[in-house]
Amino acid sequence: MNWLVSPRTLRRQGVMGMNQRNLHFVGRYNPREAYPLVDNKLRTKRLAEKAGIPMPDLLHEVSRQHQIEAIEPNLSQLGEFVIKPAHGSGGKGILVIASRDRGAFVKSSGERVDLNHIKHLLTNIISGLYSLGGRSDDAIIESLVRTHPMFSKLSIDGVPDIRVIVFKGFPVMAMLRLGTHASDGKANLHQGAIGVGIDIQTGEGVGAVQRNRPLTKHPDTGEPLQGIAIPNWRDLLTLAARCHDVTGLGYLGCDIVIDAEKGPLLLEMNARPGLGIQIANGNGLGQRLKAIEALELFAPSLEERVDLAMNGLAGRAME
Repeated sequence: MNWLVSPRTLRRQGVMGMNQRNLHFVGRYNPREAYPLVDNKLRTKRLAEKAGIPMPDLLHEVSRQHQIEAIEPNLSQLGEFVIKPAHGSGGKGILVIASRDRGAFVKSSGERVDLNHIKHLLTNIISGLYSLGGRSDDAIIESLVRTHPMFSKLSIDGVPDIRVIVFKGFPVMAMLRLGTHASDGKANLHQGAIGVGIDIQTGEGVGAVQRNRPLTKHPDTGEPLQGIAIPNWRDLLTLAARCHDVTGLGYLGCDIVIDAEKGPLLLEMNARPGLGIQIANGNGLGQRLKAIEALELFAPSLEERVDLAMNGLAGRAME
């Protein structure tokens, strides 16, 4: 898709803007009382555990300064872990520790940090530095996801994730996000990660962008970005579709990682997912969402929703 075109052409191609997303989909289909289920990652973990949705293991949670001062014995038992704020967004406040070396904590980038660095980060998290609205927060310490072998040369210093947009329980658009040196290994497009559009029917890549510019190779490794095929694709879409069932959110983004041993794991959910996924796919969300709204099915099952997505419901709408 040529993105340097008029607003009228973009609307005709189904490209959705922020106002349309907020008014017609987030505002209409997401009940306000369900927001805390996804805005608070601790609540998301507890909800997922109750529903049997697999996520990275919760190792520790920190909400008070005295817990930070006494954190060393807990961390000394861990060779690898991830720290993140419960109310964080945009990848801020996340620290990935991939190994230990002579008392130091080694980040996925190879940078070494000490215990004081980690304590300082935890203090910043619980004081609300990274939280939505700047309110006091909780710090989550969870297990590190082991990168699936197929991504070993496709992502730098971190685990890639797959963002799936789910509307009324139907997966409608997907994107693989790959870390780069520019993004410090984080799968965040605004920080310089790569977005690879994924065909919702097949799980295969359809094009890649970084900072809205098309790419054919990873800028750090030179690895080709064509021919990508996501493993366990149906399982991954089924997991994403289930997130609608357990939250009651009609329009949401599900971030999923593929662990080398455990397969697809839910990382987090978002009640206001960004729109950059349209650029990565070279297609707009608007017509796909309208196709779902036009369905006259009565209470389709989880399997039926995944079947319809993989049989090209959204793709036929774009035709």
